[in-house]
Amino acid sequence: MPPIPGSGLAKGLAVTLRTMTKKTVTAQYPDTQPELPPRSRGVIGLFEENCTVCMLCARECPDWCIYIDSHKETVPPAAPGGRERSRNVLDRFAIDFSLCMYCGICIEVCPFDALFWSPEFEYAETDIHELTHERDKLREWMWTVPEPPALDPGAEEPKEIAAARKTADKLAAQQAQQAQQAQQGEEGGTP
Repeated sequence: MPPIPGSGLAKGLAVTLRTMTKKTVTAQYPDTQPELPPRSRGVIGLFEENCTVCMLCARECPDWCIYIDSHKETVPPAAPGGRERSRNVLDRFAIDFSLCMYCGICIEVCPFDALFWSPEFEYAETDIHELTHERDKLREWMWTVPEPPALDPGAEEPKEIAAARKTADKLAAQQAQQAQQAQQGEEGGTP
């Protein structure tokens, strides 16, 4: 059967009328904050205590937007007769978000888990030079980083946790054995 002339137009108008009668779902952004998905990429937060100034993040950054300054500091020996050690001390850690392309390479290559994605996204500035955020601002964003998702209940236990648990169980068994031997010694020594 040949199509009826104008049936496509009628279907289109029906869709338009159906859509016009529904309530809009547009969220008015400044008034209503968006519900971001978990682990969304906003800005990069710095956990300064974990940073060893290895410079991997700055070297791997394709945009060269990470600026790190440090100095060496001598640490006294841990035990008498030991030798002094030197360690890097972080003086400046800054990220220029006007250059950053949010690729996440710096976060992936950090071997000490010092960089994390924060879901914060409201950091607009009126001057482009103010988009270079220093370590104080990056540290503030660190506390907005959500906890990682829980492990799958059926997943295999990580090797690190299994090794730590094995060592803890072994130590607890040794302590229990020593306590038992001490108790037997006390019982045998008293008349």
